[in-house]
Amino acid sequence: MKKRNFRPLIQTLAALATNANLGGFFTGKIYQGGAKYACVPGLNCYSCPGAVGACPIGSLQAVLGARKHWFSFYVFGILIFFGMLLGRAVCGFLCLFGFIQELLYKIPLPKLKVPEKVDRPLRWLKYAVLIALVLLLPMFATNQFGVGAPYFCKFLCPAGTLEGGIPMVLANGSLRAGLGAQFWWKIGVLVLVVLSSVVIYRPFCKYLCPLGAFYSFFNKLSLLRMDVDREKCVGCGKCGRVCGMNVRVLEDINSPECIRCGACRRACPTKAISVRFGLTEAPRRAGAKKVQQSADIDR
Repeated sequence: MKKRNFRPLIQTLAALATNANLGGFFTGKIYQGGAKYACVPGLNCYSCPGAVGACPIGSLQAVLGARKHWFSFYVFGILIFFGMLLGRAVCGFLCLFGFIQELLYKIPLPKLKVPEKVDRPLRWLKYAVLIALVLLLPMFATNQFGVGAPYFCKFLCPAGTLEGGIPMVLANGSLRAGLGAQFWWKIGVLVLVVLSSVVIYRPFCKYLCPLGAFYSFFNKLSLLRMDVDREKCVGCGKCGRVCGMNVRVLEDINSPECIRCGACRRACPTKAISVRFGLTEAPRRAGAKKVQQSADIDR
């Protein structure tokens, strides 16, 4: 019996919950109620007319870039909480921009498989974005008043352009009159990400997203994890072939790149892959020889 996939439904509900101010798309006004002080778990632009919460990356830059460069225990606490709870399952279930990339990938056009020798080094870019654009530049590249800019939001974030920039410009004629080079730069970044998302599975998540980079540190520590029961595994390699994030499932199922989408679990013919939450023990492991044989097939 084929396993049902409820993830698109969860992604849709999460998108609606974090962007519940639907009237803002018609009025062009940003919601500024009390909920805006709370950070949502995924990448969701503060300036999106529908957003009812704050983006954790935007909030982090705002605090670090302030004149006193305070350390935001609140924002880091929220990120660590979701990281320890879910790891990169946040990316797979709760992030609107990740969901948008998946929908674009469903467009029936030929798909591109990035060669591993290119793909693996590119994965490190998101950590550089996290360290440079999100953490260091807002603190050290400041203006004459000692205030740093939100560099990631300002120059790179395609989610902000799609969810905030474009709707606000469409709804406000005064904003359209003042468009400059920075806006068109961000449009170019968005177009590049959108086009690449049609042929590559979640390219922004794989290569550029600082939030995904942060959550990746918790994939092996989070309460939500996945396991391969080597007693049941027959080494068919189906799990690795269906993984859009190119995780070597049988070698490292809780890889920093795993977004817990469950595709490997649904593809497994022997139900060897399981999801566990909490501190329960992993399934039994077979001998090293069988593990290596399975990993070779997966690769």
